[in-house]
Amino acid sequence: MYLLACLGVLIFTFYLTLFYITVFYHRALTHRAIILSPGLKKFVLLTGNWLTGIEPKSWICMHRRHHLFADKPLDPHSPKHHPIPLIIWVQLKSYEKTTLMLGQNHRDYTRIVRDLDFPVHYLNRAGLWFIPHLLHLAIATVIAVKFNATLFGICYWLGMNSHPVQGWLVNAFGHSKGYRNFNTPDSSTNNLPVGYLVMGEGFQNNHHQDSRQANFSVKWWEFDAGFLICKILESMGLLKFNPRVKSRTNRTSLAA
Repeated sequence: MYLLACLGVLIFTFYLTLFYITVFYHRALTHRAIILSPGLKKFVLLTGNWLTGIEPKSWICMHRRHHLFADKPLDPHSPKHHPIPLIIWVQLKSYEKTTLMLGQNHRDYTRIVRDLDFPVHYLNRAGLWFIPHLLHLAIATVIAVKFNATLFGICYWLGMNSHPVQGWLVNAFGHSKGYRNFNTPDSSTNNLPVGYLVMGEGFQNNHHQDSRQANFSVKWWEFDAGFLICKILESMGLLKFNPRVKSRTNRTSLAA
């Protein structure tokens, strides 16, 4: 039972952080495919950085730059320009640079997020970006020591700090390995294992064909768990789908 509990907390924390990134950061705040209720948006901005360790505005800016320069030299994390094993390091350095450039009001970065009505998180503005990571380490330590559950604490900490791995899977394999439904001008692919594991984020070719779509799947076998969660939250009145975004159509020719 103990090992199952450890596995359970690892899976839960992995998908909790991923849920924040794929639904709130990505589909809502970056691409506006969905619109959060005012209360939920405030809650996300209040808790997102503490829970994921990822600053929302910096993540959004970096991801928008990825779409602007997909697989070109200015792409923040393209496997066309870096070996796949190094993408996890490249994306970290790009994230750090993006946060720094936003803090310095560099126009090439601030213009990309000028529509956002919130600043860079105060922890990052104060150079205290590491505090959320220390908080999760402290919680993991208390679990390990107080309850004599070292493995449980380790699994908690790993899950709460798993976004670099999630991002690496998508950024590396979603632009190098897989198949293509659309002839997009970049190298985006649909990678089924990554798509299933990372809540639909692995269907990068579909996403790059029309980033405004909340649903990253096109074929019947492409299950997008992130979109399913959006539908559930919509039924609860916590968000709505952007009415200005039309349903996906095959406006580009299908890949041969």
